[in-house]
Amino acid sequence: MTRLAPSPTGALHLGNARTFLANWAMARKCGWGVLLRVEDIDHPRVRPGAIDQTREELAWLGLDWDEEAPLQSTDLEPCLEALRTLAAKGLIYPCDRTRAELAPSAPNEGDGSVCAHASLRPPGAGTPCNAPTMSRTWRLLVDSGAESIVDAFSGPSEVDVASDCGDFAIWARSGVPAYQLAVTVDDARQGVTQVVRGDDLLPSAARQQLLQRHLGLPTPTWWHLPLLRGPDGRRLAKRHGDSRLARWREGSPERVIGLLAMFSGLTDDLCPMDAATFASSFSIDHLPAHDIIVTPAHLAWLDA
Repeated sequence: MTRLAPSPTGALHLGNARTFLANWAMARKCGWGVLLRVEDIDHPRVRPGAIDQTREELAWLGLDWDEEAPLQSTDLEPCLEALRTLAAKGLIYPCDRTRAELAPSAPNEGDGSVCAHASLRPPGAGTPCNAPTMSRTWRLLVDSGAESIVDAFSGPSEVDVASDCGDFAIWARSGVPAYQLAVTVDDARQGVTQVVRGDDLLPSAARQQLLQRHLGLPTPTWWHLPLLRGPDGRRLAKRHGDSRLARWREGSPERVIGLLAMFSGLTDDLCPMDAATFASSFSIDHLPAHDIIVTPAHLAWLDA
């Protein structure tokens, strides 16, 4: 089982679409089930109407799924139980520092989290607690040492979580699980065995493996794929022009898929393609191992 896990905090763009198409094509060729899971726990940033728009745009591309999970925000009890387990083991501690106080600990490009190094731990950090307060930020105690990641696409690597980010948040003071805990718990309870996503989230795999080990949960097979970037080398965003799928929704998706097919090593030239042809032609072995630059000329071809 794999999952398409969009977050309704922003519009889907070409970078999202390439990863989702590759994930879906791999599933259909390998016989994996496909789960749609809309990750909406970041309530303040969820845009009105974005959840329905996300489903519509995935369907517009030609993607389908075998199951749809309830919205993350509707069932937090499994994450709360995981929080209690970690607290009882003395593996977490409450942190009342603000983002400004933690500013020297730069956020990871992929998940936007703000972390805390060991020097910022309060006295008594790691004291076992049987009733953690939900209205506080809780952080996982991270020991020094490399976490080995075996990635089915990019190969083996090591991430020292302690030096990379330190003690990362697993629960927010707003009363909801942080990204790392929510994803770890949901992947395990929903039977996700294949995680396909952008390689900006490779450091998150190391953090999630720590949580999986502490909670006795299985580790899925990781597939971290190269990103689409703008001409300046930064991750594709609004500063590079409008690359939202909504820009082309009035027409056929075949030009969008055709561009993404070229970016995925399926063709050498730009030509329209439908999702079924993409899936039948896709091979992970042909996917470029490097990030792809999206130029204004590419966007102009889509507009033609």
